[in-house]
Amino acid sequence: MLIPKSITCLKNYTKEQFIKDFISGIIVAIIALPLSIALAIASGVSPEKGLYTAIIGGFIVSLLGGSRVQIGGPTAAFVVIVYGIIQKFGIEGLFVSTIMAGIFLVIMGLLKFGSLIKYIPSSITTGFTSGIAVVLLSTEVKDFFGLQMKTVPSHFVEKLISYFNNFHTINFQSLFISLLTLGIIILWSRINKKIPGTFIAIIIVTILAMVLKLNVTTIESQFGHLSSSLPHPSLPKVNFTMINELMLPALTIAILGSVESLLSAVVSDGMIGGSHRSNMELIAQGFANIFSAIFGGIPVTGAIARTAANVKNGGRTPVAGMIHALVLLIIMLLFMPYVKLIPMASLASVLVMIAYNMGDWEVFRTLFKSPKSDSLVFIVTFFLTIFLDLVVAIGVGVVLASFLFMRKMGEITEIKYILDDDGDKDANEFIENVTLHEHISIYEISGPFFFGAANKFVSAIREMGAPTKVLIIKMSKVPFMDATAYHSFEMLHNICKKHHTKLIILKIQNQPLEMLKKYGFVDMIGETNFCGAVDEAIERANVILSEHQSSIEHTQPSNINGKN
Repeated sequence: MLIPKSITCLKNYTKEQFIKDFISGIIVAIIALPLSIALAIASGVSPEKGLYTAIIGGFIVSLLGGSRVQIGGPTAAFVVIVYGIIQKFGIEGLFVSTIMAGIFLVIMGLLKFGSLIKYIPSSITTGFTSGIAVVLLSTEVKDFFGLQMKTVPSHFVEKLISYFNNFHTINFQSLFISLLTLGIIILWSRINKKIPGTFIAIIIVTILAMVLKLNVTTIESQFGHLSSSLPHPSLPKVNFTMINELMLPALTIAILGSVESLLSAVVSDGMIGGSHRSNMELIAQGFANIFSAIFGGIPVTGAIARTAANVKNGGRTPVAGMIHALVLLIIMLLFMPYVKLIPMASLASVLVMIAYNMGDWEVFRTLFKSPKSDSLVFIVTFFLTIFLDLVVAIGVGVVLASFLFMRKMGEITEIKYILDDDGDKDANEFIENVTLHEHISIYEISGPFFFGAANKFVSAIREMGAPTKVLIIKMSKVPFMDATAYHSFEMLHNICKKHHTKLIILKIQNQPLEMLKKYGFVDMIGETNFCGAVDEAIERANVILSEHQSSIEHTQPSNINGKN
């Protein structure tokens, strides 16, 4: 249903719920403030662009979204891809790719792709999120230790080498701010669950840095003047070459955004006992990304941590998300002169905590207990995210997971030859105590009959040699059949024609039957050779053998007085 939750949730809206949404919106805005700034800086853009994203994108996600409690904004998942796009195409390239991603998301929602996202294996999502966490940690080493470096390489290995070569330039005052921020965040969570520790930590260390006049880099000293108002909407300059080059990054943003936002919606459904509208959520995420880029922001998606905080603080309708966006706007308009005094080291500590919470480190402990295929997909996705990029990691992860799944399905499918009742106990059950003629043989296919299993069938055909006069193929355990499997059926039919063998199909299910009809195979072997029961198939086979015997006798020369 393509109706925003904001419409249906407000039908029976009460004053009591508004108060809860209002309080929750303020608390989530306080949580989102340092996160939005820190994530913008980690992505390679100026701090206010993170606020533009949370304000514009967050408001649209709540207004048009398919979840009651979803909070939209910048997230750590996009840091790697955004940083890579800016390094290669600049800020204009980022705006173009974000708008393209938004268009893709709207199309995905209209085509009702929301339910398809659940087919992406968890081994891929945990692989790239844990990989992103490691990359995010690596980007914060410079500010965490206050290293005196002009530029930080984009590639992971080069980055580590550069840090090692410049580690002697460590600023111990910055390190003190970083460790103090971490300590306050960790300890505050044990004291008070309502007010976020990141907000308290940043206020304390900013005041401390000012009072003690510490020699640390601040937002102002690194970025200069920061705008305290929303920019005018504008479309980026674009050309066909740029669109072509940004197609893959834009698709990656769209897929990553859809996975994270729908995952967040599923998590929040479990917390409130609700049910989100996945396709409407994709459309909302699409428009949020389009307008975020038009107003100078970065990619938007559903933020799991902020959404969970919204639920825990009493938010139950999209009003809470819209209030969160409006409160952020007020903070930006009134308090930006104070925001620019925040030490970069404290923001680095905030991102270190985000990275730590983002990574699914428990997976590494259970890695060797998981199925080998899942472990392989996780490891490949994890390391490709770190050492190459997210686009390659997701692409290879999906392809690898697909191939492993198809191999597993191919292994499940069996092609079994059923002997006569003198040779196999299972055959007695199968033929239901009907004695098979020596010129009748039965094969059974079990499992999905697709290209991954067709080779098994072809091998069984070749091993069969010259078939008997009647060949019965039992297909009661075949739920699905594809074109490759059909072509192997054609091969079998040609072999049967060559050896004057009649083919009977037994207990076929609807999908394979409809497919054989479309290809004309039913007409090819005759509808009478499709049987629904074993005794019917045996009876049909005996009729065929009788007709065959009659034709032989009819074509032989007549005997005269018993002599040739």
